[in-house]
Amino acid sequence: MNLVIGLGNPGGRYRHTRHNAGFLVVDRLASRWGASVEKRQFGALVDSVRIGSANAVLVKPQTFMNLSGQAVVSMKGFYKTELDNLVVIHDDVDLAFGEVRIKQGGGHGGHNGLRDIQQKLGTNKYLRVRFGVSRPPQGWDTADYVLGKWSTSEDAQLDEVVDKATDVVETVLKEGAQKAMETVNARRPQRHQVNAESTPKELSPKL
Repeated sequence: MNLVIGLGNPGGRYRHTRHNAGFLVVDRLASRWGASVEKRQFGALVDSVRIGSANAVLVKPQTFMNLSGQAVVSMKGFYKTELDNLVVIHDDVDLAFGEVRIKQGGGHGGHNGLRDIQQKLGTNKYLRVRFGVSRPPQGWDTADYVLGKWSTSEDAQLDEVVDKATDVVETVLKEGAQKAMETVNARRPQRHQVNAESTPKELSPKL
């Protein structure tokens, strides 16, 4: 069984923030394949879906970002999912907005959701779909930035970028991780013109 886990924070306060990019992709997958991701299981919202010939469980942890690992470990154990069949979708400040890349392993880069998953799993050897949100403007704290809402220009292009990231996840499930990485990571980055007009939000402990 494949586990497709989108990272984010639960609740209306965080719904339209950059840190919830993973939730957006899981919701788009659910919309495309007739799922709802509303069943509660192991501290997450889940639903089962068939994407092409691949069976998958779509997962949105509800434990807040910095405790994402517990839901991941619980779901992995329950479904007896091999590490090669675990896909985590997350926001990434090291990629420009509009860029989507696949990565196997690697460090957490300060992302507390990835940090907790790595600690709970005891390994970083899982597949990640990186959703670029760009680095914060000079003078902004990274936590404030990712917990802030999309800028006006980002929001205007967000639907297109979510579709792109959703396509990437489908490629992983249909063609396998290696072929997907060769295809997706070889693409020339598509630059999106953005500016961060949104006001920084207060620092939250739930990054």
